[in-house]
Amino acid sequence: MSEVFKGNFTQQEPISEEAIAAAVDVMRTGRLHRYNLSEGEVGEASLLEQEFAQSVGAKFCIAVASGGYAMGCALRAMGVGAGDKVLTNAFTLAPVPGAIASVGAVPVFVGVTEGLVIDLDDLETKADQADVLMLSHMRGHICDMDALMAICAQHNIRVIEDCAHTMGGSWRGVPSGRFGQMACYSTQTYKHMNSGEGGLLISDDAELMARATILSGSYMLYGRNGAVPEAEVFERVKYDTPNVSGRMDHLRAAILRPQLRKLSDSVAAWNARHDVILDGLRETPGLTVVERPEGEGYVGSSIQFLLLDWSVDKINAVLKRCLARGVELKWFGGAEPVAFTSRYDSWRYAPSAPMPKSDRILKGIVDMRIPLTFSLEDCALIARIIKAEVGAVFQSG
Repeated sequence: MSEVFKGNFTQQEPISEEAIAAAVDVMRTGRLHRYNLSEGEVGEASLLEQEFAQSVGAKFCIAVASGGYAMGCALRAMGVGAGDKVLTNAFTLAPVPGAIASVGAVPVFVGVTEGLVIDLDDLETKADQADVLMLSHMRGHICDMDALMAICAQHNIRVIEDCAHTMGGSWRGVPSGRFGQMACYSTQTYKHMNSGEGGLLISDDAELMARATILSGSYMLYGRNGAVPEAEVFERVKYDTPNVSGRMDHLRAAILRPQLRKLSDSVAAWNARHDVILDGLRETPGLTVVERPEGEGYVGSSIQFLLLDWSVDKINAVLKRCLARGVELKWFGGAEPVAFTSRYDSWRYAPSAPMPKSDRILKGIVDMRIPLTFSLEDCALIARIIKAEVGAVFQSG
């Protein structure tokens, strides 16, 4: 009888007792709003900002309502507005072009390689079209950041890093998010720290972060933030920076602080599971695994593989057969968006031209979450199921 996986691909680890206790303490005060503090009190949101900035080596950090909000806030802080063009990955999720469109700007899509990172040759070709790059480290794949930053420096392109999938990751020992002028992180349920919804925005640039803090809805209470510039920087920008409120509250910050302290342990646990699946998928006929480059400190909270040059019917057959055995796969190559999956040509508010090389890769991307609720044995079973079903469909001719 065929093996069947019985786990749940959307079941996260429970919130720890420490985090629950911290959240209950906040609720007992009734002071959930981040600026509702007693005289001299330092709130949970400010403490999270201090601790996250320290963890990645950034000067400044603000805690916000979501990762998508962080991206829009960063673009506004950089002065991106209506009609401006912003370079970004063709392989990404809808909140990235959505953040660009939310400020009235226009995404310019850059191709993807078989390593699932931004195509640096295509970036070089399109570098004269915009002076901002919203770089999405999509699904935790980090490109050669030294080469990317060299291209951007040559063309005077400012970089915002979307680190929604790379919190805890690095390139050659430098934390993800520490290459560009600003970086955005998500604490949505399926990311590396879970507050249901939430985000973090970092920078070493004092004026950018002062603008972002006022944009986030600090009013004139920015002195109560935990990791922001000196007051004189705010004096230069406070009268011409609008309030586009998107604050994180103390309740979510209280849940996140204990998770931040165990993030390195979570990364190790994810990578152990990812590597079991990756090893199990190697040498599967018709399936291309995505190997991690030297220098990448990855976080394997999901895994992707490629079914290159497969027909739509055969890819759908793999998805259906795996699902019948309990393994839930997502396909990014479908003509119609399904759940969170979509292609750059799905976002009709963002004009695009076909990119045949990237289109071939996008058509073949299959994706799977790896919750920490899975054991190593679960992961080995999942790999066996995928390997068997891909092999069966491939050999069917």
